[in-house]
Amino acid sequence: MSSWPEPVERVASVLRVAGVEARIEELPHTTATARAAADALGCSLGQIVKSVVLVCDDAYVLALVPGDRRAPEAAIAAAVGARTARLAKPDEVVAATGFVPGGVAPFPHRAVAHVLMDSSLLALPAVWIGAGTPDHMAALTSPDLQRLSHARALDLAR
Repeated sequence: MSSWPEPVERVASVLRVAGVEARIEELPHTTATARAAADALGCSLGQIVKSVVLVCDDAYVLALVPGDRRAPEAAIAAAVGARTARLAKPDEVVAATGFVPGGVAPFPHRAVAHVLMDSSLLALPAVWIGAGTPDHMAALTSPDLQRLSHARALDLAR
């Protein structure tokens, strides 16, 4: 039996099954923002992966963006061929991903139609992702992140 909270165990299980070397950390305080996570982990803001959930037309889209950048909603909509895009409401985030806002992991997800990843993340040897709760983060390689999240890499953020 795992000592992780259930949402973190879902993430850890995906990592184990895939045979991915990753490190999950429980942080001493909530890291619901990229800045708080970077400060707690002692890494650069760009190494933190923001998992942003959007509603594009009627589909859930997960955008993986470096912590020091933003992805315009219009660019995300265009990337998935949608007419409209907006940030998901908290209940929609849970419905799409199974995780609460501030703790969204890029995998596994429940009802995400598309996962997009800013290609700049692939230049980093390691990145930190939300690991299921606002208090948990996981470090892994960016190629493993792309593979496990089934993300399509493109120039998304500015």
